[in-house]
Amino acid sequence: MAIRSLRKSLRAINKAKNAGALFLSPISAWEIGILVRRGRLTLDLPAEVYVARAFSRPGVSVAELTPEIAVRASYLPGESHADPADRLLIATAVVMGLKLVTRDQRILHYSARGHVSTLKC
Repeated sequence: MAIRSLRKSLRAINKAKNAGALFLSPISAWEIGILVRRGRLTLDLPAEVYVARAFSRPGVSVAELTPEIAVRASYLPGESHADPADRLLIATAVVMGLKLVTRDQRILHYSARGHVSTLKC
């Protein structure tokens, strides 16, 4: 089941990339740095290089962190995620009308209640 979900996610990501509709959030770059620093993510190269390469790939756009997104993250409807970074990712997806690719169970649960569009990976 997990492999099928991963394949579906990768197909959706590639389709979005080819359409010029793949966005990465600066919050994701920050989260990668935190995970590497805490030893929860191991990369073959420094986090700064990994992030720079990921964000500069053809077909990838940077999702701007706007004041509207920042405020929206403060007022998400329903029982929302407590993690500020995840709240910013959710608000970015909502404001920009994007589908959030995630395996975070709390975000997926929030999505199941209709608050954000997600794709489980």
